[in-house]
Amino acid sequence: MHQPSSTPTPPRSELSRLFLRWLIYSLAIFAAVWIVPGIEFSGPGWQIGIVALLFGLLNVLLRPLILLMTCPLMLLTLGLFGLVINALLLGLTSALADQLGIDFVVYGFWPAFFGGMVISLVSTTLQYLAGDVQFRIVVERRQQ
Repeated sequence: MHQPSSTPTPPRSELSRLFLRWLIYSLAIFAAVWIVPGIEFSGPGWQIGIVALLFGLLNVLLRPLILLMTCPLMLLTLGLFGLVINALLLGLTSALADQLGIDFVVYGFWPAFFGGMVISLVSTTLQYLAGDVQFRIVVERRQQ
């Protein structure tokens, strides 16, 4: 009988992690286009990868600044304002894609809101399944 190895799997290189996240965001944006009415894409499939790259760059560059500026709203809404931030970043991604000649269109706030939800759910699920994100729940019992 084969015993499972107790040695952990080696960590991925930073470049392979970036590629994996780009691929996951590409699939998540494709899912949002497929599921959410009001988000449309037409063109060669590789352009979804460009849209995912734009969305990722906006998340890296603008999200921390927006989170800092909206910190009271994030606290007041227990983090749910993050969905509005996702919608804003998705709308901005649509505008930048249009400037690059990519036909990725988000028609209004509500499609952006629901598209951001789909992208968040799909990307988190795929990152978990790929082993890129791990959830840890710690239960501690304290004696009084």
